[in-house]
Amino acid sequence: MATYFVSQGHDEIPRWQEAFKDARLIRPDDLDARLVRGDCVWVMADVPEWPERVGELQRRGAAVGVMTYSPSAAEAFQALESGARAYVHALSPPELLRQARLVIMNQGIWVPPELMARVVGGAFQALGGAGRLRSEALAELTERERAVALAVMEGYSNKEVARRLDITERTVKAHLGAVFRKLGVRDRMQLVLRLSPTHEAIADTSQ
Repeated sequence: MATYFVSQGHDEIPRWQEAFKDARLIRPDDLDARLVRGDCVWVMADVPEWPERVGELQRRGAAVGVMTYSPSAAEAFQALESGARAYVHALSPPELLRQARLVIMNQGIWVPPELMARVVGGAFQALGGAGRLRSEALAELTERERAVALAVMEGYSNKEVARRLDITERTVKAHLGAVFRKLGVRDRMQLVLRLSPTHEAIADTSQ
């Protein structure tokens, strides 16, 4: 499986080469003939109509990530909504780029920690927000665990949750860990999906 960087310019950044020895820098129009299902493709956010291209690559079976020089929560959410499985700063260290590729090649999602809370909040609102939570799943949690879970899903960081609920950040982490265990999820994004109405639809489709 090959690794490609799709860019309009000539972003021959040394750390990309250090991260992925076999990677090829390629222009958008040259990728179509080379792409094989299962390839890893990084699309620069300066490529015209990059969300549409990301969606097309995802439908063709590529593991797609988006790179940018100016990360933002709004753009990260747009990337994930378009079908990308990763959103990274183009100047990230090689080790971080390798980690992101490993995650997306194993069907995971990778977003910088400082943006993840905001992306989760955007996904939560897009799925209907607090008014559409699955009450039977919430019933498994204690009152304080529910408060922490809701604040996290609304897009607040652990530090912000601690301030809102007047508890320590360590306590937030402990409650969040308990929430993850009880609901069988690994991270914030899975928590949103687990408690949203789409969970049942996804479960039914997989049976």
